[in-house]
Amino acid sequence: MSPTNMRRMDSPAPEPDFIPGLELARRFYTDAVRPLLEEAAPGVPHSAARIGSGSEVLGYDTPRSADHEWGPRLQVFLHRHDVPRHAARIRHVLAEHLPKTFLGHPTIPHSRLRSSGGTPIAPTDEADRDIRVMRLTDGPVHHRVQVTGTSTWFTDTLGFDPAQGITPADWLATPTQLLAEVTAGAVFHDGLHTLTPLRRALHWYPHDVWLYVLACQWQRIAQEEAFVGRSGEVGDELGSAVTAARLVRDLMRLCLLMDRRYPPYGKWLGSAFARSRVGPRLTPDLTAALAATDWHTREQHLARAYEIVAHLHNELALTDRVAPTTRPYHSRPFQVLRADRFTEALTARITDPVLRDLPLVGAVDQFLDSTDVLARPELTRAASQDMRKPGSEQI
Repeated sequence: MSPTNMRRMDSPAPEPDFIPGLELARRFYTDAVRPLLEEAAPGVPHSAARIGSGSEVLGYDTPRSADHEWGPRLQVFLHRHDVPRHAARIRHVLAEHLPKTFLGHPTIPHSRLRSSGGTPIAPTDEADRDIRVMRLTDGPVHHRVQVTGTSTWFTDTLGFDPAQGITPADWLATPTQLLAEVTAGAVFHDGLHTLTPLRRALHWYPHDVWLYVLACQWQRIAQEEAFVGRSGEVGDELGSAVTAARLVRDLMRLCLLMDRRYPPYGKWLGSAFARSRVGPRLTPDLTAALAATDWHTREQHLARAYEIVAHLHNELALTDRVAPTTRPYHSRPFQVLRADRFTEALTARITDPVLRDLPLVGAVDQFLDSTDVLARPELTRAASQDMRKPGSEQI
């Protein structure tokens, strides 16, 4: 064999053209999965979707996303009584007959610690152990088509089954990242006629819950807006900058909540904010506040941002008009909005007495910031309940 041919055999296969993950999932369902469903369980109704975790669900995936937890994948939902009857056979038929690649993308998830032939490779990084990447291998297709019931899936994902009703406690115990994941994405087929109504029910907070969450977000700003100047005044520019960064994050989340959009977690917060109604207008001042090297400049840009967001609040007409201008912080020379005025105005409009009397801590991801907790519904529900004792049983 000539050296040229040897080089051709050793060269890696070209990367397939990138397809946004939702479109890839839709085509995977239509062209590969659905025909096999009709073979494995003819006449059994189902729904199919790509929802839940994954950058493609929120529409933020890029070619970089393909290096982990990305590829042809989706959920297939069955009636509760059909899961024990048909789910195992469906999984088996899919494993035996799904293609190993679809539109050039492998359909088989493996740890990135394994080679393309499935041979284990010694780990180099403990953090890599739980990360999977689609790879070619021999044998059945251990696919990423989840076959389950809607009640089981939603309970595992959110900690409750929305088909049984959604209480204020359910709303407040659920991080906005999770609510975004179950209401974004796409439904490819809803033969059960349940998936679409459930997603619609979760699309946004009930009015009083929305008012409460907004009030608590303003409260977070009220608690720290004076510290940018106070830290800077004593020469702590680093502390001032850290506080400013926290306030910028809180303003971004507030604007998304005002837009009736669930704020995603940190990696995608800026991307979501850029698509918000006020994002393009606020971004220059927020960016300048973060880039400022002295507290006076930092405070000036934050003050302009506060007033823009205050005007946005008044445009929503959720409360009586609140003066949108900044002012000195009592007798101190720090320019603030006094964001607690917006908290009070919103709280006054809450009609549910239980919500109105709750402490101003908000939904679980307004008072917790641990990824390990926020990704586990059983922990967020426990934390949310504990925060609201002794009145938590009322909601």
